[in-house]
Amino acid sequence: MAGRRQRIWITRAQPGADATAQRVRALGHDAVVAPLLAVRVLPDVDVDLSGVAALAFTSANGVRAFADATGERGLKVFAVGAATAQAARAAGFKSVLSADGDVEALAEGIAARRTELRGAVLHPGAAEPAGDLAGALEKQGVEARRLILYETAPVEGLDTASLASSDAVLLHSPRAAQVLAKLLKEHPAPELRALGLSKAVMQPLARTKLAAKAFPPFPLEAALLNLIDRRP
Repeated sequence: MAGRRQRIWITRAQPGADATAQRVRALGHDAVVAPLLAVRVLPDVDVDLSGVAALAFTSANGVRAFADATGERGLKVFAVGAATAQAARAAGFKSVLSADGDVEALAEGIAARRTELRGAVLHPGAAEPAGDLAGALEKQGVEARRLILYETAPVEGLDTASLASSDAVLLHSPRAAQVLAKLLKEHPAPELRALGLSKAVMQPLARTKLAAKAFPPFPLEAALLNLIDRRP
C-alpha cells in the first residue's frame, strides 16, 4: 500500500527526467523535475565501425547519441540494464542483451561471450563515463574501444529553495550524485532521503549527511521507485 504523498526530486537529464516523473506521479506522488546534469551531444563525430563486432551501452543517452550519429542497427548490443536495453530496442537494434547490473557486470557478461565476437566491442558514451568499461574488457582479454559522443555538465542556476522542500531525491548516475554532494555542501538538507539506482550511484554521497540513503537490489528504475514508499 502506498504511503503518504511525497515530493520527489527527479535529477536525471532530459528526456529521461520527464519519463521518470510520469512514473512517480502514477504512484501518487508529486514530481519535481530539476535535472542536475545537461547532456550536450558533440557535433561532427566520426563513427568508425571498422572491425567492430558489437556495441556496449552503459546509458540510454549513449544509445540515443549513437542512433542519431549513424544508421547502423545490425550490430549486437550489450546493455548495462533494462532501461538502456529498452532504449536500444526502441532505436531499432534487434539483438540486445542486458546485464541487469553495473559496468562490472556488463564487462563480465560480455567476456563470457567473447567466443561469439569477431572483432572489437565499441562503447559509445560520454566524455566522462561512470566506469571504465573498455578498460575492464581489455583486462578480460576482450578487444574494446571507446567512442565519445556527448558530454554532461552540471546545470547552472538550480532553484535550491524549491528543492529544499523535497522529501526524497532520485539519482540515476554517479555523476549526478557527485553534483548533488557538492550542492549539499553549500545547501545542507539533512531531512532529504537519497534513493540511487545502484550502490555505485550512491558512492559519491558516502560522507553527505542525509535522512536516509538507499538503493535497490537490482539497478532497475521500477525497483528504485519501489523505495519511495519504503521508509527506513
